[in-house]
Amino acid sequence: MGDQLRTLRTEAGLSLRDLAAQTGLSATLLSQVERGLREPSLKTLRALSTVFGPSTASMFRSQAPLAAHHSRPHERPRLLMPKGLVQYERLTPSNGQLEVLLGTLGPGQSSSDEGWSHAAVECAYVITGTVTVHVADQRYDVQAGEALTFDATRPHRYTNNTDEPATYLTSVTPPTP
Repeated sequence: MGDQLRTLRTEAGLSLRDLAAQTGLSATLLSQVERGLREPSLKTLRALSTVFGPSTASMFRSQAPLAAHHSRPHERPRLLMPKGLVQYERLTPSNGQLEVLLGTLGPGQSSSDEGWSHAAVECAYVITGTVTVHVADQRYDVQAGEALTFDATRPHRYTNNTDEPATYLTSVTPPTP
């Protein structure tokens, strides 16, 4: 992922300091991501997408197309969030076509502090527990075995308002940081 970020940055003619100023991220963090010392958080990816737009998705593309992708527990890339927010594991390869994430929400946790929108269609399938999906001014309590598909251009977020952990799959096409 770091190589792709470096390529996007240099093609845009930006120094690390320039990119830091435009994203509100530190040049040190950006350098660590480029050198593969740190995986970018979802917040970092969203900040990068304000500069690179749809090109940010290229950071997830594999170098060569795969005939198949075998996703194994404890070998999957993780999207790191601040404490109290959702934890995601990427189940699909980085091909820029479809993203499927396994989300885990502890009691009282959410995917973000505020709703977020992006150009995509999103589908959430709850595996265990109940996940409340807020889409614009609507609230949907999605229980285990149920799914909700929605237009992700509307501000949305996921919350767990119960006392039990919840797990869910979210599919996004096209992938958007």
